[in-house]
Amino acid sequence: MKSPARPAAAKNGAPAGAKDIDHFMKTAGLDTRREKEIGQHIGYRYDVNLVPDYGRLTPFLKKYLEVMGWSDLNWLEDVHLGYEEGKAAVFDRNVNGWVTVPEGVKLPDNQQDRDMIARELLIKFQMSPRHPLVELHNAYRKF
Repeated sequence: MKSPARPAAAKNGAPAGAKDIDHFMKTAGLDTRREKEIGQHIGYRYDVNLVPDYGRLTPFLKKYLEVMGWSDLNWLEDVHLGYEEGKAAVFDRNVNGWVTVPEGVKLPDNQQDRDMIARELLIKFQMSPRHPLVELHNAYRKF
């Protein structure tokens, strides 16, 4: 009995059809139309390891979930620490802009912990009286 044919290996030893292992080192990694449009890679779509590890919640996030009565991060699951102009930052979709991490904040080496800090920063910024939507609310509220 003949053994089934094995797919030919790519240059780097990966199965044929697999991406180059150094794809993100050699390119911008912006493969989809949406990624090119927003100028960043959407990693959580491809890597289940980017789903939040609830054992790494910051004390603030634990309290936030408790106060809100939620059992998960839900709307914050796709929030990750990124970089804007070389500075650590988190993207705020409400204002369509980056919120930079304040100077002096020590960032951990672990990406999960960095993402938890990004989520906390985003919530605190959105609750801040300095958030741009507060000014809009004050200017246009009806009651």
